[in-house]
Amino acid sequence: MIAIESMYDAAARSGMLTRAAFGSTEVMVDFRAPDEDVLDGLGVSRNYSIRYPLSRLPALASGDTLWISGRSYRVREITVTGDGTEARATLTRL
Repeated sequence: MIAIESMYDAAARSGMLTRAAFGSTEVMVDFRAPDEDVLDGLGVSRNYSIRYPLSRLPALASGDTLWISGRSYRVREITVTGDGTEARATLTRL
């Protein structure tokens, strides 16, 4: 079985991810912005959100602030997905 971290590393090398900073930690995340096409145009995202390996941001919690592409975002909610190795955080732009 391939570790989720390995999949994110490969996606980062391919330029598919965005750098996010939380305190002194920087990680590559799958960032989604409102009205952004997702799933090759089959849907439209309505919220700011990120997906990331839970092991890379284990301390991230609701109310925390992230910096993504020079802008700050507050974490609204975190949901652990799948087998518990990946998380999705919904965000509010500050």
